[in-house]
Amino acid sequence: MKPSVHDHARSRKTFFNISSFQVLAMFRRGLFYSYLSIYLRFYLGLSVTETTFFAFFPMVINIVFQTFVWGPLSDRYQKRRTLIILGEISAALITVAVWYAHTLPGSPRAAAYVIILGLVVVEIFWSMSNVSWSALISDLYPEYERASVQGRLLSVGALGRIVGVWIGGIAYDGLSRYYEGWGFHSGLLFFVASGVMLLSTIPMFFVPEGGIRLSGEGQPGSADAGGRRAGATGYSRKFIMFLLAMMLINFGRNSVAVTKAQYLVLEGGFDVSSRLLSHIVNMQSLAVFVLGLSMGWLSKRYRDDRILLWGAAVSTVGLLGFAFTRSLALVFACNFLSGAAFVTIRSSSYAYASRLIPAMSRGRQFALFNATFFLSWGTAGTLVTGPIVDLLVRSGSTEAYAYRVSFYAAAALVIVGIAVLALVTRMEDPRMEDLRMETPGVATPGTKA
Repeated sequence: MKPSVHDHARSRKTFFNISSFQVLAMFRRGLFYSYLSIYLRFYLGLSVTETTFFAFFPMVINIVFQTFVWGPLSDRYQKRRTLIILGEISAALITVAVWYAHTLPGSPRAAAYVIILGLVVVEIFWSMSNVSWSALISDLYPEYERASVQGRLLSVGALGRIVGVWIGGIAYDGLSRYYEGWGFHSGLLFFVASGVMLLSTIPMFFVPEGGIRLSGEGQPGSADAGGRRAGATGYSRKFIMFLLAMMLINFGRNSVAVTKAQYLVLEGGFDVSSRLLSHIVNMQSLAVFVLGLSMGWLSKRYRDDRILLWGAAVSTVGLLGFAFTRSLALVFACNFLSGAAFVTIRSSSYAYASRLIPAMSRGRQFALFNATFFLSWGTAGTLVTGPIVDLLVRSGSTEAYAYRVSFYAAAALVIVGIAVLALVTRMEDPRMEDLRMETPGVATPGTKA
């Protein structure tokens, strides 16, 4: 049965609203997080490893709450939109409180740790939004559309991030009228980020609530879009191995997410201004915009696992480029490659995971899938690149050399992840195991029919 004109109109309206949310979410992330590590490092005086704490501890809490609180609640009540709205409103209010609290201590280091602890509280509520968003996309769209939808959402989100990074670069030093770090110290960046969070909830009120019942999934014995029984809730061996591969790939490429900006503004590195840094960062967003529009075309012609492997390979090239190059022009090119890798990895891995996750467990298992990304953004920097830079500097190396070595380490992690992912693609699809269990006369490997 073909979709009616009314169905098409409703689908376009739904995509417009979720893409509006995505644009605003990426705007405030680019605005706030692109410069926060620089503020912590050069204004408040934290070490390189300490600057990664603003991602490490909040992301750990984010995943704990996704996995053990919001994911199970999302599966139990199937209220995706409600959790997203509540999470964004709560995080917005707490963000303002974090700014005020960080102005109270007498020392810069104490102020920095107030921000880090404040962001831990913020992530408790953002995690509510994060896990519900992942499940909602799978609720609203069938399997064959998910990679394309993710690509388009990342593409429109990139536009919001470009504007956010640009405004953040201007606000960081107050249009060059004040001092480096003024945007955070005065509270302007906190206030704008909070206001945008509140604004982003408006389009979500016009999005369907979600839940597997929306598409008739979840009935005992019925099959979801991936071919698995909707009542199934277990973790397949292939899914566990896939999570391991994604953890290594994401840990590698995101281990420099916090420290990359520090390297670029370093006097012994490229010594760029906050405004020039915004242009470099936006090369990544430009790549996300361009490649995001192509994900639908790619997903129709190539398997998700193949696109994922290509994206990981491109990420490795970009990381090695940062380690080798001394040319600012090539830095722009490498950041473009980083953006291309991000959009292909994020879209294809989501689509691949959605086929491995049973419909009844989307909240719980997407929380684990999200963990491979969210934890990588902070944990990898704290455990890998941050200590590498600090230890090399203490041993007498220049800061620029220490940062370059961290890019080599990051590339090595991605390469190991690619090897694991190659093994995963050769494993049998768990959907076929389900079909053999339900179909009499179909042999399992190693047995006779």
